[in-house]
Amino acid sequence: MLDVKEPGFRENVDLMFHRAVAHVDLPPGLAEKIQICNSTYTVRFGVRLRGKIETFVGYRSVHSEHMEPVKGGIRFAPEVNQNEVEALAALMTYKCALVETPFGGSKGGLCIDPRKYEEHELEQITRRFAYELAKRDLIHPAQNVPAPDMGTGEREMAWIADQYARMNTTDINARACVTGKPLNSGGIKGRVEATGRGVQYALREFFRHPDDVKKAGLSGSLAGKRVIVQGLGNVGFHAAKFLREEDDAIITAVIERDGALVSKDGLDPDAVREWIGQNGGVKGFPGVDYVENGQSVLEMDCDILIPAALEGVININNAGDIKAPLIIEAANGPITANADEILREKGVVIIPDLYANAGGVTVSYFEWVKNLSHIRFGRMQRRNEEAHALLLVKELERLSADKGLGWELKPDFKRRYLQGADELQLVRSGLDDTMRKAYQDISETWNSRSDVHDLRTAAFILAIERVAASYRAKGL
Repeated sequence: MLDVKEPGFRENVDLMFHRAVAHVDLPPGLAEKIQICNSTYTVRFGVRLRGKIETFVGYRSVHSEHMEPVKGGIRFAPEVNQNEVEALAALMTYKCALVETPFGGSKGGLCIDPRKYEEHELEQITRRFAYELAKRDLIHPAQNVPAPDMGTGEREMAWIADQYARMNTTDINARACVTGKPLNSGGIKGRVEATGRGVQYALREFFRHPDDVKKAGLSGSLAGKRVIVQGLGNVGFHAAKFLREEDDAIITAVIERDGALVSKDGLDPDAVREWIGQNGGVKGFPGVDYVENGQSVLEMDCDILIPAALEGVININNAGDIKAPLIIEAANGPITANADEILREKGVVIIPDLYANAGGVTVSYFEWVKNLSHIRFGRMQRRNEEAHALLLVKELERLSADKGLGWELKPDFKRRYLQGADELQLVRSGLDDTMRKAYQDISETWNSRSDVHDLRTAAFILAIERVAASYRAKGL
């Protein structure tokens, strides 16, 4: 249980905003304008299910329209409430500004436990929710573009896109009304893995800055680093999988609802996820230690802690016992403002959520652009790139033969060099570039200003300055 003095999620976001805005020179009143949530629409609608009418409550908040459309996911969860949705919408504003995607911040939620309904029932509910939002332009390719979040995925986004298209039969850009869709409904390769992949790219960029790594009491690269992942959902799973397979990190623990798995030799995220899918939890997974009180594993020794589930899991009650020198917030708001203060005083380096989990909105931006341009990435240039590469290879081979140099290109190099970039490669390249550039800006602010002592404050400062610049351009 959280301490009674612990502020709520929305208050935590506001506290962190105020801590950062004190370092930004803004005209009177502009800080308040940036902070406040512009509007929240609450909808209550009925759906006939199992012989009776059930009433559902949903929300769509628009935090900032300094840029349009506004962007933000829709989550399906029983604990969804207005304060949570408004806090998440605010984080989306700062997140989009930080990674320079041209969106304002929005968020949506439906109070529902998706596990209690059959697929056809969920479709009815989702379509009705989409109808209620779309008829008020709270789903619209030029005004408000949702995406998946907790409890939703490609399936729900396809239903929403189809519902919008049915209501707007002449809108040529209808597919751009929502992102995170399946490929056959206008989606983009790499979107499902995007947030987890972004966490990986964020850590890679952090470890390219030796002075920042030193501040965390670490050294070297990601290879061999002991990682604890809390929450093996879409984000946590992909982050763990990529860090293990591509960066040689060791996943020493995975924390789930029913407990935690611990192994000093490392866990295979694919095997653990398959077990969860078959058994409903981690308990009973063979060959490793099981800890029934999963939350206690947050306090175990490790090099990197990745909270990738709910907000507030690291709070005033357990922050003092956290031993990880580096925490990367794959979830939104997993560390409360009070816990953040405790951890900073201990010297823990925190890579903040508004940067760390921005991979999802970044690739959503690519999908939105793809839908508006009506052509997949790579279609126009891929074969042209291959043709140019082939010209160079042939010329090198000709020179080698004519001059008797004996050069011979390795087959694997030749194959890879002659391969033009497809959509997935271009998406990963764009995401990597986005995460690199954003971290470089944050790190520069952190290291160049004596009044900035942590990455979160640095990230908020950059986001606030960019939102303020947009408002100034509008004449505010």
